[in-house]
Amino acid sequence: MTNDNGTFIISLDFELHWGGFEKWPLEEYKQYFLNTRAVIPEMLDLFRQHEIHATWAGVGMLFHTTRESLTLDFPKHKPSYAAAELSAYNFIEDCGIGETEEEDPFHFAGSLVNQIVMTPFQELGTHTFAHYYCNEEGQTLEQFRADLRSAQRSAEHYGKKLRSLVFPRNQFNPAYLKVCCEEGIVAVRDNPRDWFWDIQSTQQESYWKRLNRGVDAYWPLGRKNTYPLDSVLYIPGLPVCIPASRLLRPYRPSELFLNSMKISRIASEMERAARKGEVYHLWWHPHNFGRYPKESMAGLQQILTAYDRCREQYGMLSMTMGEVAEEIMVNG
Repeated sequence: MTNDNGTFIISLDFELHWGGFEKWPLEEYKQYFLNTRAVIPEMLDLFRQHEIHATWAGVGMLFHTTRESLTLDFPKHKPSYAAAELSAYNFIEDCGIGETEEEDPFHFAGSLVNQIVMTPFQELGTHTFAHYYCNEEGQTLEQFRADLRSAQRSAEHYGKKLRSLVFPRNQFNPAYLKVCCEEGIVAVRDNPRDWFWDIQSTQQESYWKRLNRGVDAYWPLGRKNTYPLDSVLYIPGLPVCIPASRLLRPYRPSELFLNSMKISRIASEMERAARKGEVYHLWWHPHNFGRYPKESMAGLQQILTAYDRCREQYGMLSMTMGEVAEEIMVNG
């Protein structure tokens, strides 16, 4: 199977405060997440203008607009992490959440999910129901299955079936792939093949790994990150694992030169993929735009303009993770 045109994939880890409730004091982050909520419709509008097919891997808890609705979709088996502070359910019990999205826009986002599903070319995927950590001590495979079932029930409120998954904190766990497939997932985002993207735990991760991931956004430390579509294997009974290429890192006003380098590097890698008929898979969290939304959106505009050039010059295609998995399964 070949794709001579090249493929551009965007996947987004949509999580708001659920992405770091155990480490982000909400009082310090409220404006950050309000900015994030404001920028998501702008992002969707930009995707519409450039005909971008994107996968929004959302935390299932965000799919709700009321605590009552959320509680009804709780799983039968909750994660039994050795580090109890990693559990979203412990957070709800200990710190509390609001009763509605209007009261608590940091833990409910049903109105934003509705905008996503109403925007052309957008795929609603999953970041698990409760930001589930698949490599943490104490949790089990069956607890993960229960979490995915809760995520699927949450998507049913929008008439959707979740088919693409991104593991929270990029804790990719091959042992969990069969359960993903059994619960309806056909596409999973895999990590880049570099040693510094091997993430086994959120607890006391090596600073050296994190430093190398950061530096690689500007200077090449890792392997070539574009790849032929036919290099992605399809194994019946398992989801298609689609490697990420690059994390779009947040804008930082103190790093004007590095911000420019970061965008230029993404554009260059994308052009290489288009020219060679390969895949370029870019990802980020919408909240990465929360500190400096205007500057972050300007950077995204530059990236999508670069994609427009690749589409015009080389015929590059924008595809969701689910669309890529379908093509691989049909032709692989």
